[in-house]
Amino acid sequence: MANCSYVRSDFQPPAGGVISAAYHRPVALGGVVQAAMPRPAVARAAQPGQGAGAWYVWTCDTEGVAHGMYRSPVWMADGQAPGEALLPSPAELSRVARRQLRLPSPAIAASPTGEQLVNLPTWLWLTGSWRPVSATASVPGVSVTAVATPTSVSWVMGDGSTVTCTGPGTSYQAGGDPRAASPTCGHVYRRSSTSLPGQVYVVSATVHWRVSWSGAGQGGVFPDLTTTGTAVFRVAESQVLNNGGG
Repeated sequence: MANCSYVRSDFQPPAGGVISAAYHRPVALGGVVQAAMPRPAVARAAQPGQGAGAWYVWTCDTEGVAHGMYRSPVWMADGQAPGEALLPSPAELSRVARRQLRLPSPAIAASPTGEQLVNLPTWLWLTGSWRPVSATASVPGVSVTAVATPTSVSWVMGDGSTVTCTGPGTSYQAGGDPRAASPTCGHVYRRSSTSLPGQVYVVSATVHWRVSWSGAGQGGVFPDLTTTGTAVFRVAESQVLNNGGG
């Protein structure tokens, strides 16, 4: 559950009451994600009223996320208490939930194992689970859940080819026909990797995640997220192996 409140601060507005809000990439400190500020924008701070008071800044923290929201500083008179109207909206909470999503890194597998062979189908797949991942952020009376669903995998094969698969691929079963292509995700190398650095192709697999959120009778979508894994494939000429008795 997010702990959201206005906290008394020593903030002082600049001349004219206008300040540019900086953007910082999220960083991890001690296992806690220090969330990014909004993209560069102009934030207008309200002018202080009459009497004693102070500027307050908005903080909204939850497990693994610090300062997950941003609002312009506000002036509050001494003795004034923030009411429930100042609680975060579902849309604000959705951003906290999104930042809490922990997406697994793709782990690449292929067949044949060890060396791939020129002109022989290579089966491609990802190990591990292929399922939606969710995270929830809550304040009293409001709970919002963000869900990331894997939709496709973009493979960069290292030989100039790319392959797009709509799922994690199919694992090769021992005893199958080695000349048969994968029914869901595969590639055929036409050149060996012997002339390349390390005699390998560098291969990457990028999973695309569709991200949506819902809660408190509302919902929406975020831009897609991606996760990427890499591996190296050694590709040999099949006739060389045959001549060697392999």
